[in-house]
Amino acid sequence: MKPREIQPLREAEITRHIAREFFEQFDRMIESDVIIVGSGPSGLVCGKELAQSGFKVLLIEQLNQLGGGFWNGGYLMNKATIAHPAQEILEKLGVPCKKAAQDMYIVDPPHATAKLIGSAYDAGVKVLNLTKVVDLVLRGENQNLEGVVVNWYPLEVMGHDAAHVDPIALESKIVVDATGHDAITLQLLARRNRYSSIPGNGAMWVDKSEEMVMEKTGEVYPNLFVVGLSVAAVFGTPRMGPAFGSMLLSGKKGAEIIQKKLRSNRS
Repeated sequence: MKPREIQPLREAEITRHIAREFFEQFDRMIESDVIIVGSGPSGLVCGKELAQSGFKVLLIEQLNQLGGGFWNGGYLMNKATIAHPAQEILEKLGVPCKKAAQDMYIVDPPHATAKLIGSAYDAGVKVLNLTKVVDLVLRGENQNLEGVVVNWYPLEVMGHDAAHVDPIALESKIVVDATGHDAITLQLLARRNRYSSIPGNGAMWVDKSEEMVMEKTGEVYPNLFVVGLSVAAVFGTPRMGPAFGSMLLSGKKGAEIIQKKLRSNRS
């Protein structure tokens, strides 16, 4: 039997397939059920949970890599702590969680972050990285939040004097701020006089911070939810450093609240 002749790879075909696949997918990203801004652990967990429940989820990240501040753990030592019961989220993904003390576990952040990213993709989350949210879509007399305005992050870094390129709008029913210390979408609302100024995180107090993040995770403006450290930035509660338990649990809680709202709007 004569072996099948292997066709040579043509550079033009490689480019064509990449461009075709990207723009076909991008067309489907223009309207979503939920847009999550920020791809740290809270955003990844929130996105995975929502996508697994059948919702159309778009994750926007301004940097090239996903994972936020989880990759490096504390002080570049590639170790981080997870408080019970948040380790159960990671264990279900196959991440080793070593018990270090009562109700405290140690994980390798690169391993955990990679698993979180993979699980989000497996669930159906779509991703736009190197994309910066520069404004919001606010409509009607009540200024309803109905999406975000984005541009390529490298262009925004260059500055408009060097490269003025107009941004574009992406619509959604719900927006989730998972941008951590920056709480970017809330800052944009404040700039439009639709929200009070953002106080930012308080000084470190891990136990109180994790408690308050979980308590205050939820809707802070019609159709805008905060999860993870964005919660601390918006409410001025303490920061937590390399303890990521409530980041994971907040993402899960946020997804549960959002699902209820979306399902109630459908009925």
